[in-house]
Amino acid sequence: MTKRNIVLIGLSGCGKSTFAPLLAKALQMDCVDMDAEIVREAGMPISEIFASRGEKAFRDMETETARRCAAMDGVIISTGGGVILRPENMEALSKTGLVVFLDRSPDDIVGEDLSDRPLVAADQQKIYRLYEQRIGLYRQYGEITVQNRGGIADVAQTLITRITEDPSWKN
Repeated sequence: MTKRNIVLIGLSGCGKSTFAPLLAKALQMDCVDMDAEIVREAGMPISEIFASRGEKAFRDMETETARRCAAMDGVIISTGGGVILRPENMEALSKTGLVVFLDRSPDDIVGEDLSDRPLVAADQQKIYRLYEQRIGLYRQYGEITVQNRGGIADVAQTLITRITEDPSWKN
C-alpha cells in the first residue's frame, strides 16, 4: 500500500511551510517546498525573480516545479500561494496527491513578516485582495480544508487526523 503525496495549498502566510515538515515527521514522509526548489534552481530569491524576470517567468518556473513534484512518490508538497492560478499545476498535483487547503484568515496573516513575499511585501493589505481573488480556487481544489486557527500543535493534529482518515490518501 503506497501513500499518495499530500499537497498543501493556501494563501501566503497560511502555514504551509510550517506544517509541511511537521506532517512529514509525523507521517514518516519526505517533504519538498516548491518555492525553495525554485529559489535553488534560479539561484536567487523569489522577490528577485519577480523583479528581474517578472511574474510570468516565476509562474512558468512554478509550473515546471509542480510537474516535477507531482511525479514524486509519497511526499508532502508545500506549494506557493499562487500555484492554484494555473489549472495545469493543480491537475498535475491532484493526480498524485491529496490536496489540503490550509485556510487562515487574512486578519491573522497581516502584521507578520511578509517581506520575502513579493506580491504583498510592499502592501500587506493586498493579502485581503488576494484572499478574495483566490478563495474560490482554494476551495475548488482542496479535497480537505483545515482552518489554521489556534496553536501549531492543535492544527498539526487536526491535519494529521483529517489526512489519515481520508480514504483516498492510501491506495
